[in-house]
Amino acid sequence: MPAHPVFMDYDTPACQAVGQRIRAGAPFVYGLTNYVAAPLSANVLLAVGAAPAIGAAPGWPDGFGARAGAMWVNAAGLINGSVEDMRTAIAAANTAGVPWVLDPVAMGAGVAGYDALIRTLAAGGPAVIRGNASEIMALAGGVGTARGVETTATIAQAVPSGLMLAHRQKAIVAISGPEDHILTPDGQQVVIPGGHRLLATVTGAGCALGGVIAAALAVTPVGPERLMAVATAHALYARAAEMAARNAQGTASFATGFVDALSQLQQVA
Repeated sequence: MPAHPVFMDYDTPACQAVGQRIRAGAPFVYGLTNYVAAPLSANVLLAVGAAPAIGAAPGWPDGFGARAGAMWVNAAGLINGSVEDMRTAIAAANTAGVPWVLDPVAMGAGVAGYDALIRTLAAGGPAVIRGNASEIMALAGGVGTARGVETTATIAQAVPSGLMLAHRQKAIVAISGPEDHILTPDGQQVVIPGGHRLLATVTGAGCALGGVIAAALAVTPVGPERLMAVATAHALYARAAEMAARNAQGTASFATGFVDALSQLQQVA
């Protein structure tokens, strides 16, 4: 039976400890993502103290996939990259024991060929799968309900599918929404409340979260502590969104304030 959910936020001491390790370790994080999300992803990773490299320049998928502290693969990167580059990076990471995050962007939006490619990436064995409710439900084998890159399903609807997917993939599954749910293969659940609705209005914010998860994985040993690493990335995001919303005049100032808030939180972590 699934365990009762445990609620955490960025004031949780274990989350603070992961944040400190990211800042102290400045992990090298490699990402394959789309050109829309790449600038924000790089700025977010720099703000939390990581050292990002993004893209598939010649030799990068093989070389950086093996040398990074962790990696994230955003399926929407297929709009400006190739599935071969993603497979190469995944194979290199797996051979080197580098943990990686899969973000199945727009899974279940009605494009069968694209969904099939995401399933082949998922078969590569990600340590973490991060997506919105519709994406997680579709990847788990349910009916696709996504509207483009946006979800039409609720977190409550997605949690059973997420637990099934976590068990099947032997991976942590993170479902983002008004509150984030982090699910493990053995049925543990961590809930991260907070955040702000303006996060959903910033292009690439969800994509960049995959990079922050990778940064947390890079400073966390293999084992049960990975659950706390994934929870920390979400808790850090939620707190920064709350801070940014206090003085935001609109979506653009919120986006800038969000990156600032991440930096400020990590400076004192």
